[in-house]
Amino acid sequence: MQQSRTARPSRTPTWPLGAVLVAATSVVIGVIWDISWHRTIGRDTFWTPAHMAIYLGGVLAGTSCGWLVLKTTFAGTPESQAGTVTFWGFKGPLGAWLAIWGAFAMITSAPFDNWWHNAYGLDVQVLSPPHVLLALGFTGIQLGALFLALAHQNNEGDRPAFRWGYAYAAGLLVANASIMGFEYIAFPNDMHRALFYQVSAAAFPILLVATARASRLTWPATTTAAVYMGVTLLMVWVLPLFPATARLAPIYRSVTNMVPPPFPILLVLPALAVDLILRKSGTGRGRDWLAAIGAGLAFVAVLLVVQWEVSRYLVSPASENAFFGAGRWNYNSLPGSWEHEFWNARENPLTAAGVGIAALLAVASARMGLWWGSWMARVRR
Repeated sequence: MQQSRTARPSRTPTWPLGAVLVAATSVVIGVIWDISWHRTIGRDTFWTPAHMAIYLGGVLAGTSCGWLVLKTTFAGTPESQAGTVTFWGFKGPLGAWLAIWGAFAMITSAPFDNWWHNAYGLDVQVLSPPHVLLALGFTGIQLGALFLALAHQNNEGDRPAFRWGYAYAAGLLVANASIMGFEYIAFPNDMHRALFYQVSAAAFPILLVATARASRLTWPATTTAAVYMGVTLLMVWVLPLFPATARLAPIYRSVTNMVPPPFPILLVLPALAVDLILRKSGTGRGRDWLAAIGAGLAFVAVLLVVQWEVSRYLVSPASENAFFGAGRWNYNSLPGSWEHEFWNARENPLTAAGVGIAALLAVASARMGLWWGSWMARVRR
């Protein structure tokens, strides 16, 4: 963990941090809800509740951080202006600038997405060009929340709210990464092939390790993973409570309620392994490489043991209940034995070489996380 640093009073109002955390939460919930909407109802009007939750987050983040920048620029004290980043003559915290950029990107993506659907029809995959722009936008808002919380934490380390706010923002980033990899790592049917472990090894250690290096919590990586799991589980349990029916052909199965997201990856266990490794590691270039190797290998080993076995249950009919939410498929997917099978396990088997690639990716990801986290530990603006 990072050594404690001298705290100093905050130079910026704290309410914009709360506003951006709410905005980032609204965006994540809205995106998960929107994926469920497409899986349950199909392509619908732009004015769906899920879209409104997404763009509400963009508006809230943009306006609150815009206010913060204008106040700091035109009514800030010399001390408050000294602790800011200047852009085009305007002054504000780094997190505020990231959130403002993200809000603009999100708002720009809205008409682009509408035009894309009108010109090319339905998306054949999650990451269409307008969705990529939208994803960059809400990632900017989540990073804005992270850096706003980080600056407050590093300036006022004795305030638990800022430590927890930072870990919560990092957990939303992990949820974001899981959404980005939805087509590769979301379904338990993919968890017996190499690609699942390789994508997970590349995406998650950098976020968990970076959070742990810059955080002042005792179990930061575990807390971050718990936030991701908590938000996802909330949607698994709440979405099916709302009735819905498909509206767009072809309709191959009867759907009467919103389709929830798949049960989340049990990321708290690999994250706990990462915390244990980093707690025993010091800092410094040589030690960081050893820490990265240990954290990366531990992450892959625990993830492999846990998800390999848990996925056996999740693809079985026994998991088709309200708690696990399994067996809820898209309205336009033909029922079949594939629902209870592992996909592409023969075409992309998990061999020793596949595990080795995952381990190398995890070590590289963890090393980048240590570099990023060491830099974040010094952020005060």
